[in-house]
Parts: sequence; C-alpha cells; structure tokens
Amino acid sequence: MGMSDPIADMLTRIRNANHRKFKSTDVLFSKMNLNIAKVLKRAGYISGFEVKKDATKRMAILRIYLKFSDKKERVITDLQRVSKPGRRFYVNGKKIPKVLNGYGIAILTTSKGVITDVEARQMNVGGEILCNVW
Repeated sequence: MGMSDPIADMLTRIRNANHRKFKSTDVLFSKMNLNIAKVLKRAGYISGFEVKKDATKRMAILRIYLKFSDKKERVITDLQRVSKPGRRFYVNGKKIPKVLNGYGIAILTTSKGVITDVEARQMNVGGEILCNVW
C-alpha cells in the first residue's frame, strides 16, 4: 500500500530526528523529496544529503544529514506542512507570504522547479506552497 503524503512523512522524519539531535535520517527517495532536500541544503538548513540504494528492499533511500551549531543547537527550529493532499494552497507571485517576517523560508513548487519564497519573489512566479521551515 502506498503512502498518501510522502512529503509530510519526510518532514516528520526530519522533525523527529532533529528533535532527538540525530546526525542523519533516512527518508524514502522520490524526485520531490530530493528537490526539497536540495532547497534545504541551498538555504543552509541541512549539511547535506545522499541517495543510497537499499539492497534488501530494492528501493532507494534519501539520507539527510542534519546541521547543528557549534554549541549543539538545532539549525531547524520547526517544519510545517502547508499544502496537503486534501487542501492545496496556491499563491500568486505577488502574494507570497513571508515566514516569520523573513526569518524562515517557504518552499514552493513552481513552473521553474522547487524553489524558496525569496527566489519566487525575485522571479515573480507563484505556485504551491509545500512547507515552511524556520
């Protein structure tokens, strides 16, 4: 049986691993999860990621390496899923909301790919807000 919301599963796994201060967490590989990981890396919220092939289950795993400060404080305070399978949330390029007055980022899927809210405002493109990270 398939998962109904793999993005929410990925965010929950990152949130749980971050709360327990794990160095990394494994999520199911998909192109969308990979693109979200690329955006999180570009924004500086994670230290890296890699795609691993799981030989026992014959599926790919996306390993995400979490980032902590020198004092072992979490870089990611929280992740929040905005657009859900039951309720999609689309915005115009001119009406993209700021996350915590610009302290956090929103991750959007647009016609230009998966990008942050800052990049979407610069390109003046709208799309579906997937999640907020701060």
